[in-house]
Order: sequence, then structure tokens, then C-alpha cells
Amino acid sequence: MVEAAASSSSSIFTNYPLLSALVAFSIAQFIKVFTSWYKERRWDFKQLLGSGGMPSSHSATVTAIATAVGFQEGIGGSLFAIVLVLACVVMYDATGVRLHAGRQAEVLNQIVYELPAEHPLAESRPLRELLGHTPLQVVAGGLLGIVTASMGYVITLTISHTT
Repeated sequence: MVEAAASSSSSIFTNYPLLSALVAFSIAQFIKVFTSWYKERRWDFKQLLGSGGMPSSHSATVTAIATAVGFQEGIGGSLFAIVLVLACVVMYDATGVRLHAGRQAEVLNQIVYELPAEHPLAESRPLRELLGHTPLQVVAGGLLGIVTASMGYVITLTISHTT
């Protein structure tokens, strides 16, 4: 039992699907700082931890893990089916529910902004508006995830052939 725990704790650092997902997420978040600067002409380092924006880190993460599982386990198994369906759900949610929730937050913030100063809601904190993603942001994140996992697969093959 202890040996299994020790081997599983060390194998997490060599878990190709997990590493692919984490690297894709990190790259997407890093890119957001630059795409945010390009759009707004100011550096916004909160983008490193925030949701929304270009590219979708959620899409990058789930497509990276799905691609990595497909490479590692094959695309005919149950595990690939599960991660593929979950990836589709996450990406659909990003462009659907979360995008519309962000647009509703924009409208509500504008309504509160236009309230008279004496209104009880006039001092409310603004709602977060950047929640979801446009389809382009989701596609960009998805492509980033596929590329990241593919590069990881090539690196993994190269390392396994040299050892």
C-alpha cells in the first residue's frame, strides 16, 4: 500500500495528460496578458489568474487533456470518450451560459451606474463582466490545447526512444 502511494505520488510528475493540461492552461493564461495589452493598450497581470479573454484557457486545458488521452490510450476507449464529452461540455458552456452571464453583467452594471446616488444599489460593487468566451476565443484555446498536447507527445516519444 505504501509502495503504491509512493509510486503514484511520483508518477503525477510524469503524467502526460495532466502535464499537457497544466502547460496548455499556463500558456493560455500567459498569452492573455498580451492579448489584453493589444486590445486595451495597458498591461493587466490579473489576466494571469482571471477567466475570460483570448484564448480560452478552459478550452486549452480540456482539449490538451483529451488530445493527450487520445494519444496515450487511443481514441477507441471509454476514457477518451469521457474526456472528449467533458471537453465539449466545457467549451459549449464557455460560449453559451458563461458568455451570456457576462453580457447580462454588463447590462446590470450599466443600470446600476445610471441609478441616482441615493438609491440603495448605487454603491454596489460592479459585477464581473468577463466570464465567458466568444467562439473565436474557444477555437483558439482548443487549437492551443491540441498543439500543446501534440508537442508533449513528440517530446515524450523522443525521450522514451533515447532512454
